[in-house]
Amino acid sequence: MSEQLLKETPGAIYVKNDVDVLKSDIKLDISTAKSRLLGIQTADVDKTIRLAIAGLGVGKYTDEEGEDYDIVLNSPKDRYATINNFNTIFVNSGTGTPVPLSQIAKLQFESSPSTIKHIDKKRFVVVTAFTDKGVLTQKVVDAFLNKAAAMHLPAGYEMTLAGEAESEKDAFGGGFMTVVIATIFLFIMVLILEFKTFKSTLIVLSVIPLGVIGGVMMLLLTGNPMSFVAIIGFIGLAGIEVKNSILLVDFTNQLRTEGKSLDEAIKEAGELRFLPIVLTTLTAIGGLTPIAMSSNPLISPLALVLIGGLISSTLLSRIVTPVVYKLIPPAVEIKKAD
Repeated sequence: MSEQLLKETPGAIYVKNDVDVLKSDIKLDISTAKSRLLGIQTADVDKTIRLAIAGLGVGKYTDEEGEDYDIVLNSPKDRYATINNFNTIFVNSGTGTPVPLSQIAKLQFESSPSTIKHIDKKRFVVVTAFTDKGVLTQKVVDAFLNKAAAMHLPAGYEMTLAGEAESEKDAFGGGFMTVVIATIFLFIMVLILEFKTFKSTLIVLSVIPLGVIGGVMMLLLTGNPMSFVAIIGFIGLAGIEVKNSILLVDFTNQLRTEGKSLDEAIKEAGELRFLPIVLTTLTAIGGLTPIAMSSNPLISPLALVLIGGLISSTLLSRIVTPVVYKLIPPAVEIKKAD
């Protein structure tokens, strides 16, 4: 039922039910009325079938070394049991007369799941789907839940959200945001310890909004929503941006300690460090391009955010970072010539 509802939900694509993979079983339907009429016990039928198909354990044999071996009695058959074995099985009636199995039983083929999954001792099936391009996951979930609310499940059945919908719920429930805030705080502390000045830290962090601009623009151009995966991409983007900014700010500080004036240090650092930063960015974009071009909505938004953010932050930082450095130049200790 949930599979059909999900297929009917706008924005849901590639709906899959893991119990669609079925296997065929052979069911032997024994006629109780015919068995009683002929005086045949069901237990005798079971033993006879087991004897013909798999063999019947009749005892054990212990050799001189004390090793035990099972003694299995089999009826004559080919190496592997086939459906034709059932046509050669006879069961003794109450009077001792052999009765063909086909006279009191009927073979039927039934389909059943190849695997049965359990969680907390309860059986469950997994129905998955992707969201169409440009459609928010939460929008699909809300539409599905509205339809599911009108559906009356039989006693003992229940539906539970999982996957990205569950991840978003857990993430924005407080735990994930706490981790993000703690990470940002630790991030700032590391930068302060690195540069020993708060101004240098602000200059480095000023590049982060530049990447956000490119990431958002890339999502808009490709028609992707601001999903949970995209948010993870923005968090990763901040770390990459700051790495490039650290190289530029640290080199500028180094030039000033060598006696360069503020303007000379800013100009020379931008000229010498811009090309390595561009090459590093192009390398990262090259590695992310195959992921961004994939049709998998679980990973492509992350790569798109990273690519868009890297492009915008690399280009804009060439202008913004020197300007910010000029406005709030950090104090440096100038080395005295010997």
